[in-house]
Amino acid sequence: MKVQSSAPDLDSVQSPVPRHVAIIMDGNNRWAKQRGLRGVEGHKQGAKTVRDTVENCARAGVEVLTVYAFSSENWRRPQAEVNALMNLFLEALAEEVPDLHKNGIRLIFIGDLSAFSDELRSKMQQAMDQTAGNRQMVFAVAVNYGGQWDITNAARQLAQQVKSGALEPEDITPERMQSQVALGDLPPPDLCIRTGGDNRISNFLLWQIAYSELYFTDLFWPDFDKSALEQAFADYQRRQRRFGRTSEQVEASQQ
Repeated sequence: MKVQSSAPDLDSVQSPVPRHVAIIMDGNNRWAKQRGLRGVEGHKQGAKTVRDTVENCARAGVEVLTVYAFSSENWRRPQAEVNALMNLFLEALAEEVPDLHKNGIRLIFIGDLSAFSDELRSKMQQAMDQTAGNRQMVFAVAVNYGGQWDITNAARQLAQQVKSGALEPEDITPERMQSQVALGDLPPPDLCIRTGGDNRISNFLLWQIAYSELYFTDLFWPDFDKSALEQAFADYQRRQRRFGRTSEQVEASQQ
């Protein structure tokens, strides 16, 4: 498996469409509350938005789409909501995986999956196995995921290699760490979108978004449609990604 460098490719020309889009999907509960609905109805509508976003990203030429579906902190929510979310996951796997597979989309899950039921873990694994050979786009779903957990887990893996004698401490580099974090073999996110009006990262892909462009919108996730996605892409296209260089250096490299 080829491991991506943790540093940006300074020689590449910025594409009008980000290769990797990461999304913090926020606002389902507030969307439902505005309409006098139960929170689960917001999550159901949010699931439809996920389906549309996968389709829109694939059509736009995005190579990787990662969504923050359930954080390691979401277990603190009311039990009834957590149970409803677990049921939605099961329903979505049954309904959406055949279409993902038919359209050549590879589905992967990142996070500590050990906390889920045996049934749900089995369905997740089946979905990943079924779509493993697909090449149209990678759709990564972060569940029971936290950026701090991810980095800690990567550090633990490297520490075990040092303990076993397979690695020397001075051999631990950003590239070695990259090989251990989630999505380490994929291009890092170019654009990280957060819906719902809050301007924070909330423990999402802390290592991976080191060089990402951040885009915040007040739209609640269920209202994030194709037009909103295109606005985020248009904003991305207007930015100059310098990675520590001057504007003149960037422009010269693109000539």
